[in-house]
This record gives sequence, structure tokens and C-alpha cells, in this order.
Amino acid sequence: MDASPFRGVVACLATMHGKQWALRAPLRRRLGMGLRVAPVDTDALGTFTGEVPRPGSARETVVRKARLGMAVTGSPVGLASEGAFGPHPAAPWMPADVEYVACVDDRSGLTVVESAVSLETNHAHLTTDGRDRRAVLAFLRRVGFPHHAVVVRPVAGPGRPEKGLRRLADVLDAVARASAGGAAVLAADLRAHVNPTRMRVIAAAGQRLARRLATACPACAAPGFGPVGAEGGLPCGDCGTPTGHDALLIRGCVRCPHRSRHPVHGVADPGACPRCNP
Repeated sequence: MDASPFRGVVACLATMHGKQWALRAPLRRRLGMGLRVAPVDTDALGTFTGEVPRPGSARETVVRKARLGMAVTGSPVGLASEGAFGPHPAAPWMPADVEYVACVDDRSGLTVVESAVSLETNHAHLTTDGRDRRAVLAFLRRVGFPHHAVVVRPVAGPGRPEKGLRRLADVLDAVARASAGGAAVLAADLRAHVNPTRMRVIAAAGQRLARRLATACPACAAPGFGPVGAEGGLPCGDCGTPTGHDALLIRGCVRCPHRSRHPVHGVADPGACPRCNP
């Protein structure tokens, strides 16, 4: 830590949703970096409930968010996190949470983005008119209510989503209001401060970012040396046919062209093989 270029730096973190609780410890422990929360409206860059569309990918947005905090605070070092929910990249039939964490350092001109992918997510929704109480209760149990909050919104028509609901009576009342003209959507609230499952994935992404910022490039000594790409072709465990799974991992510098290539040892599951499972 003594050699860390981030030791003693207090970076701004753009968040409205308590992400400092997931990120502060790994950054302090690994880098000696402190955090202060930037007072910015991060919902302006998109909301999970859709009333504000996100103007780009999660990876692009996380850098915009960090820079938003830097603009407000005047800090030369900014951090942010952004999540995306959908099919797992390697198992598209399963829902996943992908969390990106970015560090933008205008002192050295570096931008480093790390990520963590997890199948541990309560990303789910139920369309209901509220009359099937058992279905509503079963859904709430499934998403970890009330430890995790939920959101209620109309399926169609006017009406803003009601977020952060953690009392059963409030949920049932919100469903009744939202379904007055048809049906309501009951969903897990994916905002970090009311979704402990997501907060754990953000912490994992923060640990990866801290580890990467602590890794200097062997060629130019810039911080942030780490994964920059991969090549497919890992052989099938049954027939040896190349698959789409990574056979080679590429690590690189965010400042200079230095790259190193690292073979992946092992074999791919035959379920991913174009010959065994066409």
C-alpha cells in the first residue's frame, strides 16, 4: 500500500444509493484510498424502473457517472458503479447481475473499469391484479421481501412506480392502486441500498477494481494492469472440438500497448460444444 499512487487520495463517489458501504473497505484496505459521496442525481443517467432511460451501455454509463461526481466536487479522482440485469453471458437461460465499477483519474489520465458477474440475483417480476394473494405472497418470499424492497407500477397507462416498499400492507395497497385500470407489475427493487444481494456483487466488483489498481504495468508501471480481452476455443471435454469458451486470457495496460497472454487450463463442458450439442 505504501507505494500506491492512491494512498491518501479521497476520491468522490457518485451515488444516491449507499454504495460507499460496499466500496469503501476494499479501496481503503488495498489502496489507502478514501471516499466521499458526491451530491449528484445519478437517476438522471437512468433508472431500473424505466422512467429515465439509460443513454448507453452500463460500461459507458459508469464512466459518465464518475465524471458527473467529479464535475460537481472538483475532485480529480472519481468512482462510480452501474449494474445491468439480464441473461448470464455464458448461460443465457439464467438471470444474472453484472456490476461495473469505474475509477477515473485525471491526474494521470487513466480510466479503469472492472466488473463482477453473479447468478445471485433476485431480479424478477410478477404481473398481477392483486386478487391472487397467494401468488403475491409467494413472489415476495422469492425475492427476499422484506429484507429486499419491492417496486409496484402499472402495466400500462399513467402512474409512477412506487419504490422501496418493505411493508406488506404498503405493497398490497400499491398493487390495488396500480391495477385499478388493469394490472400491476410487482418487481424486486434493484436499487443498491434496498437490495443487499446486489450490494454484495458491487462489493465483489469493488474488490476486483482495488486489486487491479494495485497492480502496476510491468512495462510502464502505470496502475490498472489487468484483463483486457480473451480468445475463445477451449476444447470440449468429450471430443476436443474448440468451443466458444475462453481458451486464452489477455491482460494489458490502460496506458501503454503492453499485453500478456495466459492460456486457460482445462476443458469445456460438452453442453457448450457445437459438435456434441449442435
